[in-house]
Amino acid sequence: MKAGAEPARANFEHLDDQSTPNPSGGDVNLDVILDVPVTLSMEVGRARVPIRNLLQLNQGSVVELERAAGEPLDVYANGTLIAHGEVVVVNDKFGIRLIDVVSPAERIRKLR
Repeated sequence: MKAGAEPARANFEHLDDQSTPNPSGGDVNLDVILDVPVTLSMEVGRARVPIRNLLQLNQGSVVELERAAGEPLDVYANGTLIAHGEVVVVNDKFGIRLIDVVSPAERIRKLR
């Protein structure tokens, strides 16, 4: 570029509101993700055991969990806690009734 010459200005096309992300939380078209499969899992509780005790487990063994009886189960979507619930039986199958749903803001905070 010659001394004193003005640099060329870049020209950008105008983008409409539908093609850009909307961080303000307004109307967003979610159709593109509505059919993406998500794995839901429920966790009754956890236990830490030494390998010695793990190798001694057999049919009829009882493993004590860290969670007390009657406490709600954790509900995970792809490994992220999304709710707490209680076991129910629907048409001879187990189900879960959600009793507390983690807010979207809280889920995002836990991802960081």
